[in-house]
Amino acid sequence: MRPSGMHYFPLAWPFLLGLFLLFAFLAAMVQLGILRYAYEKIGISRQHAFTLLLLSLFGSYVNIPVAQLPPERVESNRDVWFAGMHYIVPAVEDWPCTIIAVNVGGALIPTILSIYLVAKNQLFLRSLIGVAIVAYVVHQFAKPVPQLGISVPMYIPPLAAVATAILLSWRQAAPLGYIVGSLGTLIGADILNLDKIRGLGAPVASIGGAGTFDGVFLAGILAVLLAPTVSQSLSNTEDREEDPRVPRDDD
Repeated sequence: MRPSGMHYFPLAWPFLLGLFLLFAFLAAMVQLGILRYAYEKIGISRQHAFTLLLLSLFGSYVNIPVAQLPPERVESNRDVWFAGMHYIVPAVEDWPCTIIAVNVGGALIPTILSIYLVAKNQLFLRSLIGVAIVAYVVHQFAKPVPQLGISVPMYIPPLAAVATAILLSWRQAAPLGYIVGSLGTLIGADILNLDKIRGLGAPVASIGGAGTFDGVFLAGILAVLLAPTVSQSLSNTEDREEDPRVPRDDD
């Protein structure tokens, strides 16, 4: 097996470029301090946030093989479209089976960071419940795609993550949103669908890679950005309701 067949960016360049532009925009906002509140809420410094964003994007190129399925005919070097996204199927030769791999940027880094946030914020029970909820929602929308593997519409994970995090703990919605968005997507889309990989003809079925990387990346980033905004709004509303000096609409 050639290394070039195992390591590749999961999205076609127009869409991958869009994520890099999003990264550049967010990085600029982080450096300017505009997003300081968001990353203070999640418990990560601005410098570390910048590094993690960059590692996630470039780490999406690296797939670590962990298993292989019984020999079958695989398809390669094809363009696959799903839910409006253009995914890459690597070009391979003499590749008689499907390789199960773990994507560094879409699975390994988010998992390590999520475990850190669970321990740091003592969110053990809420994380367990939230991951189960997001995994269930994502699993309903995840579909086996021939030549690619498992894919899920990229807008489902961030929406499910934000809603679940605010519902369970709006005061800690930022770290909880990242945790449930990342782990819930990986479990619901990839882990629970491993039994559907065989027969798709995909040369590489990457956990957190092609088909789910965009969802995991956006779930992690957008949950962190949206959750503090909503939770701050809810906090202001609660403060107004508790403050007798603030007139209410029905007064």
